[in-house]
Amino acid sequence: MDPQIDDKALESALEESLGELTSVPKAVSTEDFASVVDGALEAVGGKLLFSMCVANNGTDEHVAAASVGEGESRQFLLLSLPTQGGSLKVETASKSDNPVAGIAAAYAGLMDALKVAA
Repeated sequence: MDPQIDDKALESALEESLGELTSVPKAVSTEDFASVVDGALEAVGGKLLFSMCVANNGTDEHVAAASVGEGESRQFLLLSLPTQGGSLKVETASKSDNPVAGIAAAYAGLMDALKVAA
């Protein structure tokens, strides 16, 4: 994957990879969401940082944070899907208004520090 890929192209590539969850008419389990997201991220050279279920604006949703790239070109993504099914949302964490977005870079930094310490 080109380290200089723009945000929109990255979001679009992930949305295409996650086609099977884009408009799911039924409830989606946490395990299914994490598994499909992990597979799609692998296709674009990304890594799943974490996945959780949260309440956002009165709706329960699955949210996954991911990183793509390394070093200066590393980007953080947020993928979200209502637990009852619906449209998958893929966005860069820097442009997201989801409260979980701020955790992505901090979590990645923590994991980097723990790798060095180990």
